[in-house]
Amino acid sequence: MKKTLVILLLTASLFSCNDKTEKGIFTVKGELKNTLDQDIYLEQIFFNSKDPEVLDTAKITGGKFTVTAKGSEEGLYRLRFEKQEVGYIFINDKPDINFRADAKEMTLQGPDFNTPANQSFKSFLINVDNRQKSLNTLSQEIDSLSKNKGNDSLIKSKIVELNTVATGFKTFIVKSIDTIPDPVVAMFALGYTRGIDPQDLKTVVPALSKRFPDHKGIAGIIAQYNEMITKTPDTQTPAPPAKTGKPGIGSLAPDIIMADTAGKPFSLSSLKGKYVLVDFWASWCAPCRGENPNVVANYNKYKNKNFTILGVSLDEDRAAWVKAIKKDKLAWKNVSDLKGWSSAAVSKYGFDGIPYNVLLDPQGKIIATELRDADLGKKLAEVLK
Repeated sequence: MKKTLVILLLTASLFSCNDKTEKGIFTVKGELKNTLDQDIYLEQIFFNSKDPEVLDTAKITGGKFTVTAKGSEEGLYRLRFEKQEVGYIFINDKPDINFRADAKEMTLQGPDFNTPANQSFKSFLINVDNRQKSLNTLSQEIDSLSKNKGNDSLIKSKIVELNTVATGFKTFIVKSIDTIPDPVVAMFALGYTRGIDPQDLKTVVPALSKRFPDHKGIAGIIAQYNEMITKTPDTQTPAPPAKTGKPGIGSLAPDIIMADTAGKPFSLSSLKGKYVLVDFWASWCAPCRGENPNVVANYNKYKNKNFTILGVSLDEDRAAWVKAIKKDKLAWKNVSDLKGWSSAAVSKYGFDGIPYNVLLDPQGKIIATELRDADLGKKLAEVLK
């Protein structure tokens, strides 16, 4: 996600359904199967370096719970659990929201918030996930064919297919921003615009203010966009969403040498001999922060089985980076050159969005990429028997 196109702040609101309901109050009544009795936290998510804010805490009893909060306008929230790595992001577009999920089914398809905005949000995320998986699969196929000196015509056809899928992904994102009926989902879609020429957004981004004239978050992102566009030459051509040079499965992982939180140089190669998850993230990246509880849970489960993590941040603000590490309890080694998207890690690993990760074997070879949600736990269970 490109920081300059991500909204600085998403707050929440909703509209009262009768005169007796205080404006801005919303309630989530949920049922989570296959979970323990534990605390649940309702958090507001911000799209900058500000930490998620806990607005309400409740007890889950027999899988059922109720949490309530208040905000100034529609925004983005998360249900986080005391004893489980699962977490669920949602939008408060209605005063009464029913939630159903199974803690054992950690997929995008499973959880359900029964409101229009959340159905739109879910559909968008599933579409994005499917497209990103296609891009990653094609990139790995091209990499494998190239390393094994495969048929040149087949490689060329795969590259053409990759470029077609990448172009379709960009078109989908721009169209989503222009047509999605909910302001929060539209702003979330802006987080996927890295690799899209700002000139292609010149019409759809300003149009958001006409579609959602009373939403302060939209007004803020329009201001950000206008500032960015004045600094961007018309001739600029950003990198495409997928790069054929991205190291794929079977490749030796490029070494990373950056300063840790104490300012001392640390190298990825020093971790050879262990299985290593190289986790690319940033304090300002909301999906990264949302995924962190899952990463922490898997680290705690496998850290004594010849496994560790190296966190590589695309932050520019050192204080925000260090604060997020402490807040999210990222107990592994964390490094950054504090250059944002100009980080050396981006060019070495060829990724165009975060969170992104690669899993290395003890010899330093890549054995998996883009492990999120349940996929991370499944892969670690497979290789760390």
